[in-house]
Amino acid sequence: MNPSHPLRRAYAGARHLARRKLRQINRLSRKSVQMGLLLGGAALVALVSLGFAWLADKALEWNRAWVGHSGWLALLILPPALAALRWLTLRFAPNAAGSGIPQVIGALSLPPGPGQTSLVSLVQALWKVPLAFLGMLAGASIGREGPSVQVGAAVMLAWGDFWKRRGLRLRGFHANELIAAGAAGGLAAAFNAPLAGVIFAIEELGRGTVLRWQRLVLIGVLAAGFLVVAVAGNNPYFGVFAGAPLNQGMLMWVLVCGALNGALGGIFARLLGKGAAGAAPRRWRAWIRAHPVWTAFIMGLALALIGLCTAGSVYGTGYGSAAGLLSGNDGVPAGFGLAKLAATVASYWAGIPGGIFTPALTTGAGIGHHIWQLAGDGVDQRVLVLLSMAAFLAAATQAPLTASVVVMEMTGSQPMLFWLLVGALLASGVSRQFCPQPFYHLAAGRFRRQALVEAGRAAKPAASPVSGS
Repeated sequence: MNPSHPLRRAYAGARHLARRKLRQINRLSRKSVQMGLLLGGAALVALVSLGFAWLADKALEWNRAWVGHSGWLALLILPPALAALRWLTLRFAPNAAGSGIPQVIGALSLPPGPGQTSLVSLVQALWKVPLAFLGMLAGASIGREGPSVQVGAAVMLAWGDFWKRRGLRLRGFHANELIAAGAAGGLAAAFNAPLAGVIFAIEELGRGTVLRWQRLVLIGVLAAGFLVVAVAGNNPYFGVFAGAPLNQGMLMWVLVCGALNGALGGIFARLLGKGAAGAAPRRWRAWIRAHPVWTAFIMGLALALIGLCTAGSVYGTGYGSAAGLLSGNDGVPAGFGLAKLAATVASYWAGIPGGIFTPALTTGAGIGHHIWQLAGDGVDQRVLVLLSMAAFLAAATQAPLTASVVVMEMTGSQPMLFWLLVGALLASGVSRQFCPQPFYHLAAGRFRRQALVEAGRAAKPAASPVSGS
């Protein structure tokens, strides 16, 4: 018997074991790198959202200061400010107009390429932040949450492209997954609501698009939200809801809030979807389309007049008014809910960057206050305000699950979630009778067509030398 034979077998076995362990280590290393890159992108989205939130708070603070000192200045400031912001948007960042959520939805419906990238490019995002800041400073009825979605999508897509150009790829992450993870992460970070970000990604971004909801995508969304919680604390956006379900007539009031907010939210969504030209008499439409800057000037004048009639309460997000109503205070002007609805429509029609998420929640809070005034003191105002916030947002977006979870996380009202869902589902159904197509997806179609046209124009010069040769 050759004594070297067992040694050769032992040596071969050791080599085989070493190779297998090396492959396992390589797999673990690749997964670790992939997870590290994903968490790095989520951290970047969270930091950008926190910075945007700080800027927005400063803009709203300074707006309250100058409005409180001389409210009549709005007549001199708002019209030229909105006109200037509209001109800047058209000149430098046309895909940054409006909320930002339609741009993300439009990008998800396009194949990877220049058309998709144009809707969520980092350049558009970098313009959107200062333009939205200036809009809030001037007094436009806009929010930062919708813009945070577009900015988050742009940041995550740019992060993935950055590492791809350096030979490191997020395996399994294609452009759509990066956009969706960044967008939903931006919403989670903006609202300090990680669960709402996941629901938003599945219900709103996943509607009508092909997305592979891998574990890593959802981890990225949750990571962005939890990083903000770690930095800013687990503090609900509107404070902790101190009310409780009504002992009597709870279902009736849920149905009342759902139906009324559903109708008003449907009208609100239809007006936003039509735009100033679509809602105007036919003989004015050509002029409105041909003069967008002057249209923004007129919208600014209308907004200033609404602000003067409501002591400036309709400017900005309306966060303070909504938080006060949720805590049981009765310190808003008469007709605040309807005035906030009109102010948000005028701001959106101006065509400047800015979201409708928080203004819609504030509008719902005002409508809930109107319902309470009709109901009398026997009903807890806080309950009607909370139900109306979820119902109006659900009607405006036709995303009842997202609306319910967003409001629940923003107010710490977990015991009310069942009733929020019932009211939101009813409001969403009523809204469809006024606006059959969800507003965000209706607006996304316009951005998608615009991106395709621009991509086609860009391709023609490149193709012309070939065709002429």
